Amino acid sequence: MPLTVESPHTYQYKHINVGTSLQPGEDAPIYVEGKTFRMPEEREIRLQRLHALREQNINPYPNSVERTHTIQEALEHFDEFASEAKDITLVGRVRLLREMGKAAFAKIEDGTTSIQVYFRVNDVGQESYRALKLLDLGDFVEASGFLFVTRTGERTLHVKRWRMISKGLLPLPEKYHGLEDKEMRQRKRYLDLIANGDEVKRVFETRSRVISAMRRFLESQGYLEFETPMLQPLYGGATARPFTTHHNTLDRNLYLRIATELYLKRLIVGGFERVYEIGRNFRNEGIDRSHNPEFTVMECYQAYADYEDMMKLVEEMVAFIAREVKGTTVITYQGTEIDLAPPWRRIPLLEAIHIYTGIDVNAYPDRDSLATAMRAQGYEADPKYGRGRLIDDLKSEMFRKGLPELKQAIFLIDYPLDISPLTKQHREHPELVERFQPFLGGLESGNAFTELNDPLDQRARFEDQMRQRAQGDDEAQVLDEDFLEALEIGMPPTGGVGIGVDRLAMLMADQESIRDVILFPTLRKTAEEE
Repeated sequence: MPLTVESPHTYQYKHINVGTSLQPGEDAPIYVEGKTFRMPEEREIRLQRLHALREQNINPYPNSVERTHTIQEALEHFDEFASEAKDITLVGRVRLLREMGKAAFAKIEDGTTSIQVYFRVNDVGQESYRALKLLDLGDFVEASGFLFVTRTGERTLHVKRWRMISKGLLPLPEKYHGLEDKEMRQRKRYLDLIANGDEVKRVFETRSRVISAMRRFLESQGYLEFETPMLQPLYGGATARPFTTHHNTLDRNLYLRIATELYLKRLIVGGFERVYEIGRNFRNEGIDRSHNPEFTVMECYQAYADYEDMMKLVEEMVAFIAREVKGTTVITYQGTEIDLAPPWRRIPLLEAIHIYTGIDVNAYPDRDSLATAMRAQGYEADPKYGRGRLIDDLKSEMFRKGLPELKQAIFLIDYPLDISPLTKQHREHPELVERFQPFLGGLESGNAFTELNDPLDQRARFEDQMRQRAQGDDEAQVLDEDFLEALEIGMPPTGGVGIGVDRLAMLMADQESIRDVILFPTLRKTAEEE
């Protein structure tokens, strides 16, 4: 029987307008944002069944459902409910369906697990049983009845009444082979969750538990969580290019924040002593296995602390998270066993570069001599970067080697002054600053300082950053007069740290790419979108 969808039965589904009479064997055209596509045969059949349901005055999308238990709860109390012949109502998506004359079996799953359900014409009635022929895999149903065990030993719901609660118009990914195309999985995460459910859900459950454990730890240490602006009149707190937008009413450009730092420090100035925020930052930068333009960061600041205190905080916090999420501080990431128990190894940055790249940075006191040495060793030296940025590039080259010792939990400490404009000078080495970065599994996982609280020194650093911008470094920081005014009011000695939540989730979930721990990552256009 061909599908016929005729006026007045014209249904709108998210830009898709179906209002065409079809002849046998004819594909119906559909219109999506001005482009014409051909409707797949599977969708035609499902639309036919949807139309048939409505012709029978059955609403395939009711406003509410009755649900007495999740499937997991029903299975946990199976013996009790079965012995009492307790009437229960379950809901879920149909994943298997098999009809055998006057009886039918299906498997439904909700967000907890799955169960077999059994329909018999004598129990549900002739009309309700015939409606099973309008059921497709992927549809959602509500089923009421009692629990029993089949002759083959399978725990089953014997259905007394059922109804459709959501009709699917497109087929699901094939259950047993999953959705294998990596980019498609990231682009259409809802299909990924359906097709590869247990595996993918575990990853995102791990991410959620990482964030929850992080909050518990910080709150146990007396930190208070705050929310600072995502739309900012001036961006700052990191070395990055921003996204720019425009506010029509105010007629001014605003920026999506690249860091929460400068606003959280204002709270320290205002009298809070321990503050943190877990939230999204946005940086107009490249996309690779460890970078996404939209990402999640935890930043915290503690008055009367320095970078040594923050190192202790980080290693204790990560160890706590590992115990909460993994049950142990010894984890495996991409085949490497990593012990996250404190204390972590501390290596001065310049010493590490000398060891792992062969370049003694201290032997090259200016930008040009260091660039020459880098090129001699086969490393690139961007002509618009100053000496500090070249040192930072060498740090990245060091980790690209994939050396086992650099995949452990380590702190690189004591960075060049000119790439750390918000950091206090080192108390023993004035050409350096008191800054560290934690590295876990070879991933740069954060950034931390003894925070600069001298307003005159901070102004000079901002002015130097502006000179670097004028020379072509479009990631150099901008001068923030309001933040300088806050510093002139007075900020106590402070330690601060930022931790990349996505990268920590990668570590705990053992995922190679950041796109696998972000539900809806930013991706390049497909050929069809061009």
